[in-house]
Amino acid sequence: QVQVEESGGGLVQAGGSLRLSCTGSRRTFSSEAMGWFRQAPGKEREFVAAINWIGSSTAYADSVKGRFTISRDNAKNTVYLQMNSLKPEDAAVYYCAARLLAGVAFGANQYNFWGQGTQVTVSS
Repeated sequence: QVQVEESGGGLVQAGGSLRLSCTGSRRTFSSEAMGWFRQAPGKEREFVAAINWIGSSTAYADSVKGRFTISRDNAKNTVYLQMNSLKPEDAAVYYCAARLLAGVAFGANQYNFWGQGTQVTVSS
């Protein structure tokens, strides 16, 4: 059974940093592609970043390129999202998601398993 759980959200000032973590089963983090999405109030859930099952390929939304870094440590069953230079528009609930397939994907409907989300708030 694929299960994921996010942690690491919180309140930061603009320009600050947070690192989100997503922990799940060994199967999830060794054989499935993982993604981070976010959803602000009244907005569609949007793609943030993704990483393939071995960590050799990553993808980012244009809005976060150069500021966010996705990585994974399969030995720890964990995927990370390092968020630097945070902006108020980054504020959202961030979700970790897993695919059954190993390759990265960009659409929320391409992911099969979701965590409950962790809130990121950025003050100006």
